[in-house]
Amino acid sequence: MNQADEDAFYKKLTVQLEETSSWPSKYLYKFIIKTDEQKIKKIETYFDFKGAVIKTNVSKNGNYTSVSISVIMETPESVINKYKEIA
Repeated sequence: MNQADEDAFYKKLTVQLEETSSWPSKYLYKFIIKTDEQKIKKIETYFDFKGAVIKTNVSKNGNYTSVSISVIMETPESVINKYKEIA
């Protein structure tokens, strides 16, 4: 994704978050990655603060893992910033 597309994506997401939630609000991050314990732990460390509920689910064949993180975020911008931090 080029920078213009990325900027447009995050701008649209910010508007959607502002319209659908009152802030602070619980937000569900979901990542689907190739199953690799190191990568899973790395994602988890980005949310290593009080209140984050982290759940993992391995695919039927074990090739992929879904990592779901439910956490209270202060603003739509804080949600976006966390995505950018992880990327």
